[in-house]
Amino acid sequence: MNALAATNRNFKRAARLLALDSKLEKSLLIPFREIKVECTIPKDDGTLASYVGFRVQHDNARGPMKGGIRYHPEVDPDEVNALAQLMTWKSAVANIPYGGAKGGIGCDPRSLSFSELERLTRVFTQKIHDLIGVHIDVPAPDMGTNSQTMAWILDEYSKFHGYSPAIVTGKPVDLGGSLGRDAATGRGVMFATEALLAEYGKSISGQRFVIQGFGNVGSWAAELIHEKGGKIIAVSDISGAVKNSNGLDIPALMKHTKTNGVVKGFEAADSIDPKTLLLEDCDVLIPAALGGVLNRENASEVKAKFIIEAANHPTDPEADEILYKKGVVVLPDIYANSGGVTVSYFEWVQNIQGFMWDEQKVNTELKNYMTSAFQHLKEMCKTHDCDLRMGAFTLGVNRVARATLLRGWEA
Repeated sequence: MNALAATNRNFKRAARLLALDSKLEKSLLIPFREIKVECTIPKDDGTLASYVGFRVQHDNARGPMKGGIRYHPEVDPDEVNALAQLMTWKSAVANIPYGGAKGGIGCDPRSLSFSELERLTRVFTQKIHDLIGVHIDVPAPDMGTNSQTMAWILDEYSKFHGYSPAIVTGKPVDLGGSLGRDAATGRGVMFATEALLAEYGKSISGQRFVIQGFGNVGSWAAELIHEKGGKIIAVSDISGAVKNSNGLDIPALMKHTKTNGVVKGFEAADSIDPKTLLLEDCDVLIPAALGGVLNRENASEVKAKFIIEAANHPTDPEADEILYKKGVVVLPDIYANSGGVTVSYFEWVQNIQGFMWDEQKVNTELKNYMTSAFQHLKEMCKTHDCDLRMGAFTLGVNRVARATLLRGWEA
């Protein structure tokens, strides 16, 4: 089952629990707008190259649409539609005034020079500048893009509309980016983990963790969980996986990855098969890489007691059912990794106000939002007698449905 089918399935289950009217259900599912544009640029060698840029704007009932822009050679329209929809529910779960969007360009950013990437980003912005906006659709970085990409979008958009720092989030701090944004998703994962473990009378300290993915989210989550006393026994990235049953020295591993770019070759740990990482004996498993890594083939062998979905859609619906029967508690992605979009919201607010917060305020507000969202999620679980995933979906879908009805859009 692909990401779009799985997302639609979860939405429809939530709609049934909420007893939504069929017309309202249909209107919530259909994207507000899908944009597709041709982006032609001169390459450094003088030849012309054309790329397809796109943006799926899913819903704006609760506020401007929000979501990442990815640069990837194999862009999957279904996946982008699914991620745009997930952003709608995620923003509602976090209780921030955004809808959902997603987009990008079908290209291989590694094969493009710095100047080619800049030209491509600027042409894309020229093609969509009148369809995005501070109060319409606010892009952010995603796979293959970064704060520099957002700086180019900000600059190009501002040529048409005047200086508009709030048009994108995830910007460099020198251009109005928020302090604490780099760590936000990983820090949110840590707060979400704390909230879930507290329900079971546990804390992060002393728990054994396995983290799949040691990029921005996974490495920050590892560092913050380590600081809280969690024992991280294994991690993996694209290069392989490393394990130390006594607990990895995370500061040393961070230093190693900063120097070498990958976890492979870390001397204070044993190398293990990355395919077995998800099946390691641990208390908490954190998938922080790709979607669909937990499926019907491996779910029955998972030994973790808790799974925190730091990645988008890491657990297939078939795996969900298997894990539920095993008694494994899964904290869903639309809550667990919402720290990034929450601090993006803080960045947007700071830009609109023209008043910047210190990092302590950002982190304190993030904890407040993550803690409050978890309590509301748990209330929905009790109301509808459902698991955490359906608790999150019913929470998000219900908030969007109520906003849609209040605005008179139900027809």
